[in-house]
Amino acid sequence: MTKPTAKPQRPASTADYHRHTLRKYAVLLAAFLLLCLCFLGSLKAGSAEMGMGDVLRALLHPSGERDSLIVWNIRLPRACIAVTVGMCLAMCGAIMQNVLRNPLASSSTLGVSQGAAFGAAVAIVYFGAGAQVNNVSGDAAVSISNPALVTAFAFLGGMGTTLVIMFISRALNAGPAVLVLAGVALSAMFSAGTSLVQYFADDIKVASVVYWTFGSLGRASWTQIFFTAGIAAAAFAYFMYNRWNYNAFEAGTDAAKSLGVPVPVLVPISLLVCALISAVSVAFVGVISFIGLVASHIIRRLVGNDMRFLLPGTALCGATLLLLADIAARTIISPVVLPIGAVTSIVGAPIFLFLLLKRRVRA
Repeated sequence: MTKPTAKPQRPASTADYHRHTLRKYAVLLAAFLLLCLCFLGSLKAGSAEMGMGDVLRALLHPSGERDSLIVWNIRLPRACIAVTVGMCLAMCGAIMQNVLRNPLASSSTLGVSQGAAFGAAVAIVYFGAGAQVNNVSGDAAVSISNPALVTAFAFLGGMGTTLVIMFISRALNAGPAVLVLAGVALSAMFSAGTSLVQYFADDIKVASVVYWTFGSLGRASWTQIFFTAGIAAAAFAYFMYNRWNYNAFEAGTDAAKSLGVPVPVLVPISLLVCALISAVSVAFVGVISFIGLVASHIIRRLVGNDMRFLLPGTALCGATLLLLADIAARTIISPVVLPIGAVTSIVGAPIFLFLLLKRRVRA
């Protein structure tokens, strides 16, 4: 009578692979739960004090009461646009860093944000999109009188920058390093153009330009939220469809070509999609820096460079970071709301310098 043979052991490498994969899924689940908590915290934060029970009641049972009006008309749109814009900017950072082979790449690296800001400044100064209004206390205040026009010009400015980058890429067969340098040059040019536009404008229009470039989540409409969400979903689907191609980039451009990746097609299309969602985001909420740079590096330390996990994790992290920045902007010196762009820059700039110095030390 023969003894039953022992069940074969799974190879250690396979077991390790499954364990690491489960760990990465756990990171994504934790990131999603943290995003949900921050979303609820954003609905609670503000000058009008509300408990979490009041927030949930207003959210689940809309009515004409004060709490319900505050949640649905003020705080919920802010939270939703923070999620969609945060995802867009974070995905841009992850994809640009991958295809440009530059860990410091983001939407501002190619000058998209600066191009959009220049377009908005032109609309405000030369097409009357900025105006002086009286607030509820009767004091004079600066406002954007034609948000649709500012959005359209900002979008055109961002896309114009992208077309220039695309032309340089195709006409000169430029590599990733040349594209980054071209983006830096375009950023400087558009920043100078914005300064000149402000220099020849009157006080009200200058104040309107400054107000817009600070960045604000409070001026978003539901139409803009749904549009941004649709753009973000389409971009995410495209990026995830090409996840294996992006993974091949980790071995270098030549290795990716040898593996059959259509590099001459994938790189410009990826940059074009990044420019599109960046321009839409900047057009709706103003210039918000460092979200795309910081979010991708945080998630990369947790899940590695595999785009199957890096891309969704980065999107969740970007949304969470922008929600946290908005909560801080509304609570630090409440009832005054700080510019969201200033908050992200104050936090993101030191992190950017840390990454820059770390890269230089390694070099």
